[in-house]
Amino acid sequence: MVHAWAETVATVVRGAALTAALSGCASKPPAPVAPPPPAAAAATPAETVDPSVSPVVSADILAREPVANTATVKHILISWQDLADAFQGRLDPRAVKRTKAEAEALVLALTKQLQDGADFDTVMKANSEDLGSANSGRPFTVTPDAQLVIEFRQLSTRLSVGEIGVVQSDFGFHIIKRLT
Repeated sequence: MVHAWAETVATVVRGAALTAALSGCASKPPAPVAPPPPAAAAATPAETVDPSVSPVVSADILAREPVANTATVKHILISWQDLADAFQGRLDPRAVKRTKAEAEALVLALTKQLQDGADFDTVMKANSEDLGSANSGRPFTVTPDAQLVIEFRQLSTRLSVGEIGVVQSDFGFHIIKRLT
């Protein structure tokens, strides 16, 4: 009963008022807290959007809880010229000429092709700038401790089998399809 009351208080009381309420007697209700002013309560979309996050990223999938500890996936990497340092001089020649906006447009076009039924392996071999997996077609096994960038691991473990999503890392955009 006290635990449920504390959870209710935590959702209503903020900052110092929360500390004061929890340090007092559990049977004594906290003092009322004034609601935030109307301007602060209704943020505009421009105020809530992180400009560093691309609109092609699957934010809805990333917001989910992981559905698996292990996933087998394939991916298509699309990069752009500003990320050259991450590749230590081995940036794909296609990416060298591409801006981030052009990379986003390409990702949108490729995901549309895949949603319309294009074969993932065919699209991967023709477009991925991760030459290792594009040439071999090999899938990745993703586990919490896999030596893969965290964004790749996070999206991979949140995808349902057969689902495709997009994530951004220091290497570019990864269009990922979960196989198992």
